[in-house]
Amino acid sequence: MASRRPSALIIERFAPSPTGLLHLGHGFSALTAFEAAHKAGGRFLLRIEDIDQPRCRPEFEQAIYDDLRWLGISWDGLVMRQSERMPAYRNALAKLVSLGLCYPCGCTRRDIASALSAPQEDVDPVMGPDGTIYPGTCRGRKMTARTGNDAVRLNIAMAVAYLGGVNKLNYLDIGTGKITLDKDMLIEGCGDIVLARKDIGTSYHLAVVVDDAEQKITHVTRGIDMASATPIHRLLQALLDLPTPIYRHHRLIRDANGKRLAKRFDAMALQAYQRAGKSVQDIRELLGFPAIPG
Repeated sequence: MASRRPSALIIERFAPSPTGLLHLGHGFSALTAFEAAHKAGGRFLLRIEDIDQPRCRPEFEQAIYDDLRWLGISWDGLVMRQSERMPAYRNALAKLVSLGLCYPCGCTRRDIASALSAPQEDVDPVMGPDGTIYPGTCRGRKMTARTGNDAVRLNIAMAVAYLGGVNKLNYLDIGTGKITLDKDMLIEGCGDIVLARKDIGTSYHLAVVVDDAEQKITHVTRGIDMASATPIHRLLQALLDLPTPIYRHHRLIRDANGKRLAKRFDAMALQAYQRAGKSVQDIRELLGFPAIPG
């Protein structure tokens, strides 16, 4: 009788930025990933996404550890910190540049807004994962002309052409079903995303796919507000020859007025609930998780 092969190891992750206190939405996402990993006998990893150093603060990072422990969440292995991984991001960027798919961009937000509000534009700007779709002002520039004041953008149309289209770049979203990528959606709905900011040297999109591959993440759990960025990540995974996780885009936790939570409002911060005397069981019930037996 043939031996039964063990199921593939599930590896989930939680990747907050230490730019504010964790709120209920973060708690929901972390608990969803943590419990999914442990139910499957897998691993749960923690990553601190601190590439935006001017906005990151040590006290917020410590609060992340404290809040997760309060929720009963533990993590496997060492914590990955993005600020320590800049060489990996530079290498990934260099590969994309070597493929001839990048260009330098010196446009400020004001420049982009001005270009999009030009008299010949008679429609509202299209919004993408990073805000308004970049109008392509610098698309004709060569990387050899890059200065210290330039970001680096990915020419989405050239990237799609390089891959021979996007017909084979589908991915699975547990929350919404299998997603079929569309060339026009990528080009017109995402635009030429920033791969490296001039002040950081990388971007969220580039760093997250490099880090997910390094940590061998099999399942990415995050809010539905991030679903619009996943096609970009799938494209970058293909360009960099990186594996593609299964995605789970979950519902958002909102305030009493139906607005999505943000770090700048601490009324629903996990620490605020702790100060108010709420228990972990209270939070689990509030978020729709079953009580912990005890």
